[in-house]
Amino acid sequence: MESTSSIFPTMEVTRRTVIETGTTALLLGSLPRGALAAETDQAEPSLMSIELRVNGHLHHLALDPRTTLLDALRDHLALAGSKKGCDHGQCGACTVLVEGRRINSCLTLAAMHDGQSITTIEGLAFGQDLHPMQAAFVEHDGFQCGYCTSGQICSAVGMLAETREGMPSYVTADLTQPAAELSDDEIRERMSGNICRCAAYPNIVAAIKQAMGEQP
Repeated sequence: MESTSSIFPTMEVTRRTVIETGTTALLLGSLPRGALAAETDQAEPSLMSIELRVNGHLHHLALDPRTTLLDALRDHLALAGSKKGCDHGQCGACTVLVEGRRINSCLTLAAMHDGQSITTIEGLAFGQDLHPMQAAFVEHDGFQCGYCTSGQICSAVGMLAETREGMPSYVTADLTQPAAELSDDEIRERMSGNICRCAAYPNIVAAIKQAMGEQP
């Protein structure tokens, strides 16, 4: 028969153990009734009202303050052209234009753009006429699966606007010029935030070069 000591091994009780146990018991005993129960239902955050002018149309939205601009466009305005790719700002598929500037809509909150003008891929065309950048992408077959194309086109439109304003890139050689010459290297560098997993990059560069002289 096993001895009692082998069944119930001796526990060494130290002054530190007594103090820690007593403190824990004191804290637990001071909590209000029900505080130790698992909290399963979180309180719903209050909604906030914002206005977004998207593709020329004013929209009044009541959104969770944590809603990203991408989710507001896709889930609340049914503008699914802006794609959710990585959702971390690394692929560029969600690129839109805010006040003419290209941004990754997955990295910004809709509430941060209250009252601002936003252009998505759906708003680039002029009625039934494609935007020059859209037409160039079609002509040069600048897409394959098409998932990244809306972000590529919006980014290219914003990139040309930045260039006209004299913004340099990492590869701009002469910073004294009012605007950099858009060589292939310049275009690749400026569009490097937009990933095409089908690797249609040469066609994308050709499309952008064609649209350079046609974009209004």
